[in-house]
Amino acid sequence: MNPGFTVLDGLVIVLYLGGTTALGIWVGRRQTGSKDYFVAGRQIPWWAVLFSIVATETSALTFISVPGLAYTGNLGFLQVVAGYILGRIGVALLLLPRYYEGEIVTAYTLLEKRFGLATRRMTSIVFMVTRGMADAVRVFATAIPVSLILGDSVPREWAMPLAIVVLGILTIIYTYRGGMRAVVWTEILQASVYLLGGFSALVVLGQVVPGGWSEILARAGAAGKLTALDFSFTLSNPHTVWAGLIGGGFLSMASHGADQLIVQRLLSSRNLREAQRAIIGSGIMVFAQMALFLFVGIGLWAHFNGQAITPTDSIFPRFIIEEMPAGLVGLLLAAIIAATMSTHSGAINSLAAAATHDIYMPLTKRTAEDPLTFRAGRRFALFWGVVLTGGALLFKEQGTPVVVVALGIASFTYGGLLGVFFLGNFWPRARQRDAILGLSIGILTMSFVVFAGRFIAAFPGLESTLGPFARIAWPWYVLIGTSITMIVGIISSLTGTRSQTTGTST
Repeated sequence: MNPGFTVLDGLVIVLYLGGTTALGIWVGRRQTGSKDYFVAGRQIPWWAVLFSIVATETSALTFISVPGLAYTGNLGFLQVVAGYILGRIGVALLLLPRYYEGEIVTAYTLLEKRFGLATRRMTSIVFMVTRGMADAVRVFATAIPVSLILGDSVPREWAMPLAIVVLGILTIIYTYRGGMRAVVWTEILQASVYLLGGFSALVVLGQVVPGGWSEILARAGAAGKLTALDFSFTLSNPHTVWAGLIGGGFLSMASHGADQLIVQRLLSSRNLREAQRAIIGSGIMVFAQMALFLFVGIGLWAHFNGQAITPTDSIFPRFIIEEMPAGLVGLLLAAIIAATMSTHSGAINSLAAAATHDIYMPLTKRTAEDPLTFRAGRRFALFWGVVLTGGALLFKEQGTPVVVVALGIASFTYGGLLGVFFLGNFWPRARQRDAILGLSIGILTMSFVVFAGRFIAAFPGLESTLGPFARIAWPWYVLIGTSITMIVGIISSLTGTRSQTTGTST
């Protein structure tokens, strides 16, 4: 067994996994129907929703990739996170009041009321495909540090798939049984574990680096590692004030206002005011959390004397292996697992909600109160749990930090989804035809932007055509996609015969 991973560490992980699974099953033991299963009967207090939102958007990507951003760069990522706060304020003021006008379970129900059933189905399917791809990457990310920390005790070719399967099965069990209540209350435990892990890393770094944190900060300041603001304007740098506040703001509006993963938690709140408190408070907490993990990266830079380590996602796991004392290795590994299980469980439940309420119920004409709908919801949860776990097993490592890969996947369709919601809210002339056309062209255009680099790698002759697109940084993706979707939808609404602002156009 790797000397960095002891029996005590193994015991910590086993206790964590067993405790989380048992807690999820216990808190969700009484389910009375589909609404209870997916939005917990709208009885979750705002502070619990806040922690749930933070835990949901914090996966192993945050834990292992964000320190790598500071290791190779500086604190510039905080500019993007500041934009996240602005975006959440926008959601709280513009979209949440609409969600609380009726008894809805999915965000896309609102689009059916505004445009028609076809729009609801299309946007829900887009969400399911995107969320499925992005969360498969997040689950895969967990296996990287797990295999590194286990070392030679388990061959890496076996350690990674084993970690994915074990985490997948345990998460499926309590999510299937407990629904949204299990998701929210286990996420509070999971958030506590990974935050404790992050603070533990800060303390240990202060002990192993000569001179402690005063020396770390002095060296980092002299090297420009503490720079947090960059006012230059360029579309190719993701870490500028403009990319952060504008691009990050639109990304947050899409991820927290048009993505069922987060909207479903907000709909679990007791009322609109509590949902608004939860979403804005989560932005402040995420900013503090990202600062924590970035400073872990600064400490790692000082510890390793800035040497080049690839891939960057392995930097923090390497430190855990080499420097963490017995017990804390298990705690840090449990923190990585906790971050992923929280995101994984939330994804399973939100995907099942979308499949049940946006696809199954309209096709079968069943109501949310029908016992068969509740049964179907659980089956969809099982289905999506297996799909996400299988997708993680199929994903392959690459040189790009995994957090960038996942954000790129999400940004691919986020702009189109947000654009449809904006059309519905701010352009009364828009019809179903306009919304679907705008979404389709928005996603098609963003495929060239997001995957331009891959197209060029496969066909070098496309460099002159796609080169400018390949250099656009990911924070701008949602703004571009939203703008294209709205422009196309607005132009389309000005053509043809306009019969009404809702339902099918003529």
